[in-house]
Amino acid sequence: MSKQKYKYNPATLSYDKVEIGPWKRVLRVLLWIAPSVVLGLLLAIVITRRIDSPREKELKSELLENQRELNRLQNDMKLVNEVLDVLQSRDEDLYRAALYADKFPEELRMMGVGGSDRYAYLSKLSNAELLISTSEQMDKLERRLNAQSMSFRELLKLAKDKEKLLASIPAIQPVRNKDLKKRISGFGFRIDPIYKTRQKHTGMDFTADAGSDVYVTGDGVVEEIERKKWGYGNCIVINHGYGYKTRYAHLSAIKVKVGQKLKRGELIGLVGSTGKSTGPHLHYEVEVNGEKVNPIGYYHSDLSPEQFEQLLEMSENSHQSMD
Repeated sequence: MSKQKYKYNPATLSYDKVEIGPWKRVLRVLLWIAPSVVLGLLLAIVITRRIDSPREKELKSELLENQRELNRLQNDMKLVNEVLDVLQSRDEDLYRAALYADKFPEELRMMGVGGSDRYAYLSKLSNAELLISTSEQMDKLERRLNAQSMSFRELLKLAKDKEKLLASIPAIQPVRNKDLKKRISGFGFRIDPIYKTRQKHTGMDFTADAGSDVYVTGDGVVEEIERKKWGYGNCIVINHGYGYKTRYAHLSAIKVKVGQKLKRGELIGLVGSTGKSTGPHLHYEVEVNGEKVNPIGYYHSDLSPEQFEQLLEMSENSHQSMD
């Protein structure tokens, strides 16, 4: 209970009661509680700024985790780029050199993916700088991977073509060594056995018993079969592709038909003496881009160095052909 206050009145020489109006009472109450209100507001401001709510703590934790994941992703991309550097080096210096391939176009490795505003939508997000940097690296990595994939697809096609080429090139003797006789007439100018004149011999004559097996010397397709009384006699022409053809002449029997696909080493005919021939033998020719070349360089797959030297000596020492 509040105390009654009095005020001395000189006119009456007595003390009068002091009456307080309602507004003064309200003002006094306000003045009394104001410090508490101000203090409460200050404490609220401090608490809200210094102490996070559970939701804010959760969001900050998620943001920190995202930042760690982005940093880890950047490190992983750095490692992938290092591996790509090695692959690109092998691509250019090893694989393309081995396959005689042209250098992969640099502009395809560096092709762009958009302007500088491509990442503008990230600029207002938390960790914007890290997000933009990571996005740029991801796009560059994607371009490099796409380019390297294109390069490897090209190399794979070249490798398959090379494998097919190697299988198609004439590379073995058309007659087995055990079936051969001593006499072999080589490529070049020889004495014609019929006309006794010096003429260009466009193949090699392998002397063997009539009926000896004749084998195709590389993968190919039977392009032509001839059966004549003179010239090559019974003859097979094989198209190996890549500009290569081979001819097998004077056969006693033909074991294939036009259009038939063949693998190196398949039986195609038998040695004979048909056409312009002085005895059982196989006349064998190799043609490259329309030009008949010396077959001596196309037996590398089944002859030892010693056998090749012997074959070379035999072919050069014979001065007369058999057809």
